[in-house]
Amino acid sequence: MAEYPVSFEVERQTTERNRLTTAFRFILAIPHVLIVGSPGSVGLGANSGTGAFGALVSVTAMISWFAILFTDRYPRGLWDVARTYMGWRANVMAYAALLRDEYPPFGQGSYPVTFEVDYPEKSSRWSVALRLILAIPQIIVLMFVLLAWLVTAVIAWFAILFTGRYPEGLYTFGVGVQRWTLRVQAYLFLMRDEYPPFSLQ
Repeated sequence: MAEYPVSFEVERQTTERNRLTTAFRFILAIPHVLIVGSPGSVGLGANSGTGAFGALVSVTAMISWFAILFTDRYPRGLWDVARTYMGWRANVMAYAALLRDEYPPFGQGSYPVTFEVDYPEKSSRWSVALRLILAIPQIIVLMFVLLAWLVTAVIAWFAILFTGRYPEGLYTFGVGVQRWTLRVQAYLFLMRDEYPPFSLQ
């Protein structure tokens, strides 16, 4: 199977975690979450939990939807706006999901997270026309996966507070869930036509 064209990797940090910032992580993440959304949010629109910037990118995706239907191409400037949002969001997700202790930069900046997505030279009109319908199975399954992740995140939060360590298995699961979430969101934002795998890998 070919590698999916949207990737998300986090430099592992399971030991010697900062207990103080972990204790207040959800409060510390609020400024970023208001702009780019929380780790458990996926979707389109102002009410989807994707933050103010995410709401703007939802509008650009709607504009791009029409452009792709008529030209087979995602306007590069609008795609770049979506890419900037997704890169920033990837950093914030890693921080808010307790995967990293360093406070993420506002916007683009150096952070121990890698998010990559390639610009598509051509987009499929039929796939774009039916995107929301095609995404329904992903969204339904991902909702259940996100609920499971939320439980493991609470367990990990307590584990870090008491031991200074993030349990390895839970860490791997958390990275996988955030990866899947970003892939589905990139798909919803029309950034790629390839259907996201039902996978944490």
